[in-house]
Amino acid sequence: MPIINRLAEVADEIAEWRHDIHRNPELLYEVHRTAGVVADKLRSFGVDEVVTGIGRTGVVGVIRGRSNASGRVIGLRADMDALPIEELTGKPYASANPGLMHACGHDGHTAMLLGAARHLSETRNFDGTAIMIFQPAEEGGAGGKAMVEDGLMDRFGIQEVYGMHNMPGIRLGHFALRPGPMMASTDEFKIEVTGRGGHAAMPHQTVDPIVAASAIVQALQTIVSRNVAAMESAVVTVTRFNAGTGSNIIPDFAKLTGTVRTLQPAIRDLAETRLRAIVEQTAAAYGTTATIAYKRNYPVTVNHPAETEAALRAAAEVAGTERVDPNTPAIMGAEDFAYMLEARPGAFIFIGNGDSAGLHNPTFDFDDSIIPLGCSYWVRLVETTMPA
Repeated sequence: MPIINRLAEVADEIAEWRHDIHRNPELLYEVHRTAGVVADKLRSFGVDEVVTGIGRTGVVGVIRGRSNASGRVIGLRADMDALPIEELTGKPYASANPGLMHACGHDGHTAMLLGAARHLSETRNFDGTAIMIFQPAEEGGAGGKAMVEDGLMDRFGIQEVYGMHNMPGIRLGHFALRPGPMMASTDEFKIEVTGRGGHAAMPHQTVDPIVAASAIVQALQTIVSRNVAAMESAVVTVTRFNAGTGSNIIPDFAKLTGTVRTLQPAIRDLAETRLRAIVEQTAAAYGTTATIAYKRNYPVTVNHPAETEAALRAAAEVAGTERVDPNTPAIMGAEDFAYMLEARPGAFIFIGNGDSAGLHNPTFDFDDSIIPLGCSYWVRLVETTMPA
């Protein structure tokens, strides 16, 4: 079954919903306008129940099928928040909020799930209950975790949960997914190396934290090259190095900031253990001391086998088998849908955004042409997972 005709017919209207959301981007949990628009539309569609304030500003819509003999309940999730980026697209619907933009396509995700919600409310061609989940704060705020901790899964009886994200570089009209690890865990570290400052002409009278911190940066690269098996995946990146105030002053301290990305819990543990040992021992070797603040953020996004097959079948029905990659490479970006997949079995899928600018780029824009495909995927996932 290809793209659903009715959804193709109303694609321009759904795109207008997206443009409105795009024009009014909001950050993290402060998605009050967006959540209000979502809740109002869900009510206008005649969904059975609309609940706001889940995970602070999340919205949930409940749609019951023609029958509930199966007792099945599945959740479909879209994210609503934007990014602190100044938009440079020049689009007529470009951000009206300076310094904020939808640079990751969450406006498109929200619009596609709204389109699917309207169609499912009109047709109800399934046996069970579909839960529409609109999440805040995916971009660093762990909104998915907040919704789970606020009782999302238990309150609505969700048994399986599914997510979708647009992906530049994947062709328009195509989907991609894989069983097992799909996206990486993301951890961050802050290191402060303390020495003894002094005159740059007399380094022998100092304990130079810049030299020690430079050695730490180099040594951290051995975590991946010498501690992680060649067939495993890990990334350790120092993204900031701050030290000193002048060309003739050796400072008292240097600060490093960075990130660790892995696809396996054991490798995640290994990377943290080795980072701590390398930092402490390298600092000591140079006569300095070091403090480490290590924060574990989003876990690995892991697709469950049976639910991945369900997502694959639904995607193949609307796009064709030849346009669905069932074993796409995992990527080292992170996604807080991981928290929902820890709470319930499910699957995360990419929908191609074609040859667009990359995510989190000030010239990025979601491609409206994929709206009917994404909406149809959601509808067919519900109908095939809970057939009437």
